[in-house]
Amino acid sequence: MIDYIYLNKINGPDDLKKLSIRELNNYCTELSHFIRSTVEDVGGHYSSPLGVVDLSVALHYVYNTPTDKFVWDVGHQAYAHKIITGRRDAFHTLRQKDGISGFLKRSESDHDAIGAGHASTAISSALGIAHGRDKRNSNEKVLAIVGDGAMTGGLSFEGLNNLGYNRTQLTVVLNDNSLSISKSVGALSRYLTRVVTNPTYNKIRDDIWSVTGKIPSLPSKFLRTFLRKTEEGIKGFLTPGVLFEEFGLRYVGPVDGHNLELLIQTFNSVKDFPNPTLVHVYTKKGKGSELAEIDSIKYYSLPGKNTKKVKDPTPDYSKLFGHCIRQLAKTNKKISCITAAMAIGTGMKQFTDEFPDRYIDVGIAEGHAVSYASGLATQGFLPVVAFYSTFMQRAFDNIFHDVLLQELPVIFCMDRSGLVGPDGPTHHGVFDIALLRTLPGLIVSAPMDGDDFYDLLYTATQLEKPFAIRYPKATSHRFDKKRKPELLEIGKWKEISSGSKIVILAVGSMVQVGMDAVSAIKDKFNISVTVVNARFIKPLDTEYLDSINENHSHIITIEEGVKKGGFGSSVLEYFSDVESKLDIKSFGIPDEYIEQSSRQDQLNSLNLSVDGILSAIQKIIGKS
Repeated sequence: MIDYIYLNKINGPDDLKKLSIRELNNYCTELSHFIRSTVEDVGGHYSSPLGVVDLSVALHYVYNTPTDKFVWDVGHQAYAHKIITGRRDAFHTLRQKDGISGFLKRSESDHDAIGAGHASTAISSALGIAHGRDKRNSNEKVLAIVGDGAMTGGLSFEGLNNLGYNRTQLTVVLNDNSLSISKSVGALSRYLTRVVTNPTYNKIRDDIWSVTGKIPSLPSKFLRTFLRKTEEGIKGFLTPGVLFEEFGLRYVGPVDGHNLELLIQTFNSVKDFPNPTLVHVYTKKGKGSELAEIDSIKYYSLPGKNTKKVKDPTPDYSKLFGHCIRQLAKTNKKISCITAAMAIGTGMKQFTDEFPDRYIDVGIAEGHAVSYASGLATQGFLPVVAFYSTFMQRAFDNIFHDVLLQELPVIFCMDRSGLVGPDGPTHHGVFDIALLRTLPGLIVSAPMDGDDFYDLLYTATQLEKPFAIRYPKATSHRFDKKRKPELLEIGKWKEISSGSKIVILAVGSMVQVGMDAVSAIKDKFNISVTVVNARFIKPLDTEYLDSINENHSHIITIEEGVKKGGFGSSVLEYFSDVESKLDIKSFGIPDEYIEQSSRQDQLNSLNLSVDGILSAIQKIIGKS
């Protein structure tokens, strides 16, 4: 156990203000070590929070939360903030059941002004807080700390545009590390990095101070004051200041994000600025960890030493997608892949390496990704948009308006559909079925295993219609690399096991649960049940449903998605329009947000398990 000299003395932001600059630097070192060692043990985001330790300490040293409001964007930057604001002793419970969240959470602390899981939301939320303050005639300070590529998202610019017009005190801290989860992309990223790489600006700055330092003191002081103004003018042309000044913000920077004394001086200087200000801070992602500094993308997050690792010979769905789309692209020249800052997370690395000219990363801009895909599709290409299910929600209107209304062939591959464990409610992909099945003209599907996934993806590329495939953060169970994919008939399900009276209609990841339940049902109740791979969520296999109506008496639907408006709802809707005496029981996510814990614990607690099915059948038998 490390005996921290300073860390254990700081129980809240007020304690920081009692330390000298030297002591604050020592505290930063201990705080960084504490984050590293804890995350290495229990898992969590790694390189991002390490990069903002100095910045977090400087902000809390100068400002007074929770009176002053910090709005973090994105939330996983805020580990140091959590520890400073009284959650040090609970930090070992990070992302665990009944522990503290890996993101910002209003119910967790008064210091968390706004919850944050997705990116690019901070400026808009902070402006709302600032205008609320103005209406109350109070004087607290409001800051939006924007990092990890969140400034590449369109919502950030909508916020900036409104902020520059509706002028009030709000400080935007741009934590610029040139990275999101993957390397940040786009014109803005290039623009922001000019100050680091521009030899003209750096040489002028260095030469100014070198030359004037050799002049006698009085003229030197006058000349340096004059040249500092000249330098600011030069900086306006060679650094990003002009862009933000045109938005109506006062630009300050660039500032070294690991020079604590300079950070404190800067924030003290801008603290009382009455109008919108942007402080441009450069940080090193993974600071303090040699491995994370060298490769901050690889060390973006860690599973933790305490995480149980189960060896599985089959690939998870992310890796499977990368393999399958690469194989299909070899023979189908129309395929082009699109992602929104998630190339590595979605398993697209193999594809990008082999087909760099058939891939684009649009940055944290899911809506733009889909609308871009619609345009690409009009030119005879077959766009494949890969993102996490939870981020798909941000592009819902674009899917409807730009793809489906125009019947354009775009394939949506939604990783992390279903429950995602420790990331918690901001990242569960449980709404995609309910959202997408409301949209006419979209095929919605879910594979039971790796072979099924390859068949669905292959079918989507051959059909050339709007097509969505959802798959979980889990193993693909079965995948034969030597097997050629099959062309599937749209809307047709597959019967996995045959029985009488009771049929289990399972979607995606839940098919395996249904299969696992078959023998347990036989042993416990001495009956055989039918299990169906309902791989097409939309359209339904109405022919099969009609056959169930003839030869079964009970249906159990099970899906890793919300019950309201989900697959089970669609089955109930179908039978509401036909004469039927079937007893239908639906399993899915209830009408509530599911808190963090392991994915398996979440599934068990929601009865999305063999025990849940056995319990349902027990009730059916009891009724009979």
